[in-house]
Amino acid sequence: MKASLIVLSVLVLGLAGCANNQVIVDTKGVDMSRYQQDRRECEGYVEQVSSGGTIAKSAGLGAVIGAVVGGAAGAIFGDSTAAARGAAVGGVTGGAQGSVSGIAKGENSKEQVLRNCLSGRGYRVLN
Repeated sequence: MKASLIVLSVLVLGLAGCANNQVIVDTKGVDMSRYQQDRRECEGYVEQVSSGGTIAKSAGLGAVIGAVVGGAAGAIFGDSTAAARGAAVGGVTGGAQGSVSGIAKGENSKEQVLRNCLSGRGYRVLN
């Protein structure tokens, strides 16, 4: 079970590292050196967005729901040992799914901050 948690943690952290801000701006008539400066400044604001709380909440809720469903399934189709195993597996699986969901929500918030910042500086954001 501990090995599963380690693998899960590595997976979640890996997914968080893969996320990036894919905001597309219409660059026609734009001074690109000024745009790069503005974008770096806006990305500084993006770094202030904390997605850790969102990830933790989503993971915790997912773990609880997974444990309940897994435990119930184990109880229905087996004995108390099967219920305990089902709850454990469901908790880990639900926690993983919740973490991935939390990462997505956090990244959406970050992209929105970048869009708002660039729009506020006069750029036409296309996506």
